[in-house]
Amino acid sequence: MALRRFYIEPDGIDGSQVHLRGDLVHHIRDVCRFKTGDQFEVLAGDGKAHHVELTHESRSEMTAQILSTRALPPMPKPFITLCVSVPKLPKVDWIVEKCVELGASEVRVFVSDYSFLRKVGELSENRMARWRKLVQGATQQSGRGDLMKIGEPVTLDKLLGEFSRNAGTGGLFPYEGESRLGLSSALNELKSRGLDHLWVFVGSEGGFSVREVEMFAKAGLNPTSMGEQILRVETACVALVSVIKYEFGMLSGR
Repeated sequence: MALRRFYIEPDGIDGSQVHLRGDLVHHIRDVCRFKTGDQFEVLAGDGKAHHVELTHESRSEMTAQILSTRALPPMPKPFITLCVSVPKLPKVDWIVEKCVELGASEVRVFVSDYSFLRKVGELSENRMARWRKLVQGATQQSGRGDLMKIGEPVTLDKLLGEFSRNAGTGGLFPYEGESRLGLSSALNELKSRGLDHLWVFVGSEGGFSVREVEMFAKAGLNPTSMGEQILRVETACVALVSVIKYEFGMLSGR
């Protein structure tokens, strides 16, 4: 039977001891009903899973003994960076959670001409902290060995500047307007390049402006069609990450 997993901060590991603090204590004791002598795994975002046994409990802290440690499989290449023009914020919550489960390497949010928020400063630090907490929760649920990154919000022009400076990186620009390539053809071309990273740019509910389509073209990214139907933002994100993983052979099993 698979052991329950919990994410901890790296400084919670001290030699063969694991110190559990804060909200995690409440979750382990009061929600999961674990007690001294029970066993589970802890993940610290270092690519390892530590099999531990609870040895001590107090009101605010628990201590566990590491029984064994195993390496978790690393994420296969190309690493996927999903770039999303800010839609309504609850949608980002859902996108972040599902991208962790699907194995994306990073989620970047950006503001654009038709995004739900138009200025970087409108995204509060509390919202960013919420997304990082969602990453932790989805990490312990899915058992992946690393924490998906949440990049700081930026403008589209700055994001495209970062993309164009990265060697070994390819990009995909799905667009509901006129496109010369279908998704399958675009992915076949990208697969032939032996990429280390693949960036995917998804628009918000309002899509992209003509001016922005020209910006993508200058960055070397031509529009790609996902078919006749227009997908919701969150549907497009999950579909794209899933299709990319399938096409690049990342769903072949353990």
